[in-house]
Amino acid sequence: MKHDRGSFSGKIGFVLSAAGASVGLGNIWRFPYLCAKYGGGIFLLVYILLAVTFGYTMIVAETAIGRNTKKSPVGAFHALSGSKAMGIGGWINAIIPILIVPYYSVIGGWVCKYLFEYIVEDAETIAADDFFVNFITNGAASEFWFIFFSVLVLAVIFMGVRNGIERVSRMMMPVLVVLAIIICVYSVTRPGALVGVKYLFVPNFENFSIMTVVTAMGQMFYSLSIAMGILITFGSYVKKEVSIEESTKQVEIFDTAIAILASLMIIPAVFAFSGGDQSALKAGPSLMFITMPKIFASMGAGRLIGILFFALVLLAAVTSAIALTESAVSTFADEFKWSRKKGTVIMAVIMVILGSLSSLGNGPLSNVTIIGMPFLDFFDFLTNSVMMPIAALATCILITKYMGIDGLQAEVEQDGHPFRRKGIFSFMIKFLCPLFVIIILVSAIANVFGLISM
Repeated sequence: MKHDRGSFSGKIGFVLSAAGASVGLGNIWRFPYLCAKYGGGIFLLVYILLAVTFGYTMIVAETAIGRNTKKSPVGAFHALSGSKAMGIGGWINAIIPILIVPYYSVIGGWVCKYLFEYIVEDAETIAADDFFVNFITNGAASEFWFIFFSVLVLAVIFMGVRNGIERVSRMMMPVLVVLAIIICVYSVTRPGALVGVKYLFVPNFENFSIMTVVTAMGQMFYSLSIAMGILITFGSYVKKEVSIEESTKQVEIFDTAIAILASLMIIPAVFAFSGGDQSALKAGPSLMFITMPKIFASMGAGRLIGILFFALVLLAAVTSAIALTESAVSTFADEFKWSRKKGTVIMAVIMVILGSLSSLGNGPLSNVTIIGMPFLDFFDFLTNSVMMPIAALATCILITKYMGIDGLQAEVEQDGHPFRRKGIFSFMIKFLCPLFVIIILVSAIANVFGLISM
C-alpha cells in the first residue's frame, strides 16, 4: 500500500504552520515568566543571540532532514544513517510529541476554562486568590476542560495537512498577532508600566548568571519547536521550490516577535499592578492564571481584556497542539502504515490516558508523585530536560556523521536557493550545538536531584 504524503501549498503555508507550531504556550505562558525571573533585558538578549545561532542551526537541520527523506523522524533517521543505534534517536524525536500533547492539552484545558469564565463571570470572581487552585484540584472540572481542548485539536488533525493544519494556521496566526498588539498597547499605557518596559528591553548585566543562559537554551526548544520531531515532519511536507533558509529566518523572526509581544503584554502589566514590586515577577507558571486575572480585575475593561487575552492564548495553544499531534500521527502512518483516521484515534486514546494522569495529578491523584513531582511536572521534566537534549544531540550526529554538511548544503540549495549562513551552521552543528545540549541535560538532571539550584 503506497502511503500518500500530504504537502503544504507553498512557502507561506509552511511558514505559518511552522510558526503556528512554535507559537504556543511556550511563548505566551512560559517565555514571559522565565524572562521576568531571569533578568528581563539580559535574558532577552541572550535568547535572541541563541535564536540566530543555535535555533537557526537546528531548524535548518531538521527541515532539511525531513524534506530530503520525505519521512517523519523514525524513517528519516533510518533512511539517512541505516544504523539501528541512530534509529533510536529517531524514535526519541517521535515519542516526545506523543508525551507532550497530553499534558499540554491539560494546560490548554485551563485556558479554555478561563476564557469561558471571562465570558460568563465578572473579572473580580476570577481574580479571587483561590480560584485557580480550586479549579485545578477539582478532578471533574479539570478533566472536562482537558477533554474539551483535546477534541478541538483532534478535529483539525482529522482534516489533514492542507485542509486542516495549513487552513487553521492561515486563519489563526494573523488574528493572534492583532490580538497580541491590542493587549500590548493596553498593557504598556497603564500608569507605572514603563518601568516594566525598561526592565524587559534594557539589559542589566547584574542580573546575568549561568542560569540565564541555560534557561534561555531550554526555552529555545519550546519556543522554536526544536527536537520534537515537528520540524522533521513538517519538512517532509515542504516542496523543493521553497527556500529552507529563507523560511527558517521568517519562522525565527515571527516566533521571537510573539515571545517579545507576550512579555510586553505581561511584564509591564505586572509592574503597573504591583507598583513596581519585582517579587510579583517571580510568580513563575502561575503568572498567567493567578497574577494576570488580578491585573485584569484592576483595569477598567478587565473582563473584555480577559476575554481577548485568553482567546489569544487559546489560539496559540491550539496551533501548537495540532503540530505536536500531527507529528505523532505522521509517525504512525509512516512506521505502522496506519491511515490518518486510525492514527488520530490511537493518539486520542493516548491523550486521554496520559492527559488524565496530569489533569488529576493536582486533585484526586495529588498524593502520587514520580521522583517527587506530580505527573504534569514529571512529563514536562522528562520531555523538555531529558529527551529533547538527547534528540537534538542525535540530530547533530546524524548531520555531521551520516548526511554530511555537503549533503545538507545540497538540500538547502536546491532550486538555486542560497545558503548564506553556511559557515555559522557548520560550526554550530559540529561543535557548539552538541556542547549546548549536553550542558542543558546535565544541569537539568543535577537540578532535579538537588545538586544545583535553577
